[in-house]
Amino acid sequence: MCSERMQRILMAIVIGIMIFLFNSGYMLIGNIIGAVVIFMITAWAFTNFCPSIWIFGKFFKKCDWDKKSE
Repeated sequence: MCSERMQRILMAIVIGIMIFLFNSGYMLIGNIIGAVVIFMITAWAFTNFCPSIWIFGKFFKKCDWDKKSE
């Protein structure tokens, strides 16, 4: 598994947990998690730096999107 793919899976899990918490009545916690996700994506868009990809890059290899699988 590569770092970018792990980051996308983690983001999907966090958004799923956020939606679950929001619908379960824990709206404040859901909103806080949502705000953090929005901040991280916005920072990534403006600076091309994503802290979670940077951290995952230390543990997993980089994705080789140009490599053809046979």
